[in-house]
Amino acid sequence: MENIIFIEPSNIEKRSFEIIQEEMEEMGHIEVDKEREPIIKRVIHTSADFDYLNNMCFSKNAVKKAKEALRKGATIVTDTNMAHSGINKKAAARYGINIHCFMADENVATEAMERGETRAVVSMERASKIQGPLIFAVGNAPTALIKLYEMIKSGTIKPELIIGVPVGFVNVVEAKELIMSQNDVEYIVARGRKGGSNIAAAICNALLYNLL
Repeated sequence: MENIIFIEPSNIEKRSFEIIQEEMEEMGHIEVDKEREPIIKRVIHTSADFDYLNNMCFSKNAVKKAKEALRKGATIVTDTNMAHSGINKKAAARYGINIHCFMADENVATEAMERGETRAVVSMERASKIQGPLIFAVGNAPTALIKLYEMIKSGTIKPELIIGVPVGFVNVVEAKELIMSQNDVEYIVARGRKGGSNIAAAICNALLYNLL
């Protein structure tokens, strides 16, 4: 217990980000793109995993376009209720941002079973019918990314941003690479197997917290 340092609860997050900065500097990451830095740091804060310094991939205008869309009240669509729950609703409400997840809808499950598809695929199809600018935050289902890629290529949708950070082993790496292979939509992708719903939510929150 003698090594435990008392920190006021209100200062825990601040101190955490100071530690992240210190360790980044120790690792030689003294300069990080200022536009992307808040996102990368929040992902590290969420995961305690510094590998995200190297595997977070951004299309050229991803952060700029995402912020512009959010300021206009874009809709965020997630592929899990966990990601939906993790996005700061108060921060989103300031800009009239709606957050949707269709995965738990009974009719989505029924349709997916009848068609032999995943609920993630049907959810992305449902989301494509939402009017206005769309941001997709995918933290679990690579089939969601594959479906988004197909709909982009067919001209069915053109989202403002795709956050592609599903975690796992089957089709995860391949689905992320598909999203990064297209030039029509901005993306933030965690290359490789790592990711998760908490990472998707963290990226959304980093964008929301830095809109001013």
